[in-house]
Amino acid sequence: MMISIRRSSTGRRRTSAAVALGAVLALTATACGDDGSGAGGGDGAEGSGKGKIVFWDNNGGVRTDIWKEIIADFEKANPDIDVQYVGIASTEYQSKVDTAIQGGGLPDVGGVTASMLAGFAAQGALDSLDFRLAKSPLNGKLNKDMIESLRAAGGGDNKLYSIPTSANNGVLYYRTDLFEKAGLEEPTTWDRFYDAAEKLTKKGSNEFGYTIRGGAGSIAQALDAMYGQSGITSFWDSTGKKTTVNDPKNIEALEKYAALFKKVTPAADLNNDFTKMVAQWDSGQIGMLNHNLGSYQDHVKALGSDKFRGIPQPTGPGGKRVQVSNPVDGVGLFKGSKNKEAAWKFIEFATSAPSSSKFNEAAGQVPAHMDAAKDDWIAKAEPTKLAAEALSDGSTSIVQLPYYLPDWNTISKAENEPNFQKVLLGDMSAKEFLDTLAGQLNEAQAEWQEQRG
Repeated sequence: MMISIRRSSTGRRRTSAAVALGAVLALTATACGDDGSGAGGGDGAEGSGKGKIVFWDNNGGVRTDIWKEIIADFEKANPDIDVQYVGIASTEYQSKVDTAIQGGGLPDVGGVTASMLAGFAAQGALDSLDFRLAKSPLNGKLNKDMIESLRAAGGGDNKLYSIPTSANNGVLYYRTDLFEKAGLEEPTTWDRFYDAAEKLTKKGSNEFGYTIRGGAGSIAQALDAMYGQSGITSFWDSTGKKTTVNDPKNIEALEKYAALFKKVTPAADLNNDFTKMVAQWDSGQIGMLNHNLGSYQDHVKALGSDKFRGIPQPTGPGGKRVQVSNPVDGVGLFKGSKNKEAAWKFIEFATSAPSSSKFNEAAGQVPAHMDAAKDDWIAKAEPTKLAAEALSDGSTSIVQLPYYLPDWNTISKAENEPNFQKVLLGDMSAKEFLDTLAGQLNEAQAEWQEQRG
């Protein structure tokens, strides 16, 4: 097992969140043991290709229904394999896997997005899937950019540890009925976005122009707003050693964005993760929401398709659209599985064209399987159609976030989400926040480059 240890900017040594959590729970490891999947550790085994396998869904609750439908389809086609579904909330998934890596009880198969892949791979928890894919009907049928994104996120060895299911994209959802009533133009530029946010706010009537994400997952949304306004198109400077997050243009952009809190947003936004933020927008009192394709169906159910639109993020300087990368989602095979043959059969089925189409229609995302990406439903789901076009027609520059850094999730979540809340409350300046974030990222990048030799 590989353990990431680095020296923080304050000079004290600390381990990654995975190791720290594992140390706290070390005494309970022998009591917990295996969860019945046979995936307690080691290199596992191919197994008989029959029997039980355990699947951990990394977005439990949100995706539970569609995964259970795919599992039912799989079990009907493979009656000698039983898939045990375990749904885990996206905000808890990484810590759950990290704890199981340390103490045992990993599943056979689990959701593995680009954002968490490096940390799992660095701890030796995942099987490389290259040789399996080479012999599979999936070979040559999956989106090459998504494959390469997952390879790059694996930590530098260029191995494929996750088979892609879908790509997401940032979306600006806005209430067409409210915009029309107020005589506002579509928020296709950041200037129009800020103008609409102010004009749609009527605090006395509990109406707000925007909902900002202040709870779990806030950093990625803030980065999207920063780079979108500044027009900076690379996460690292020309040396590849220093991040651009604290560039003066990004600092100015974050100051303007954070100033929206409580001025044109609900006060509850301070602690809202995506589920609370989406539910709040769907209640009908808020004009705009930044989220991704995944919440499209929720909005349709709540508002109807005629009261809102989901468009690509606003354009910034010179009419350019700049967005930060959304992590490619996928499924991985945990190395300790004692039934890898059956587990791989499930991965193949779950990422096949029919399953990919079914999953992504429910999720509103762009399918990884190229045959599924041609299905009719994409043209009918306008945000997905517009996102796919924006990603392929050259109109959008993507700032690639460093998912390959084993400490990326720790830095961008546990260490800085509380600081972003301080920025919203006015207790920390945007410059101090971004300088702190930049220092941690530069340190992690230097360590990663040193380890690569």
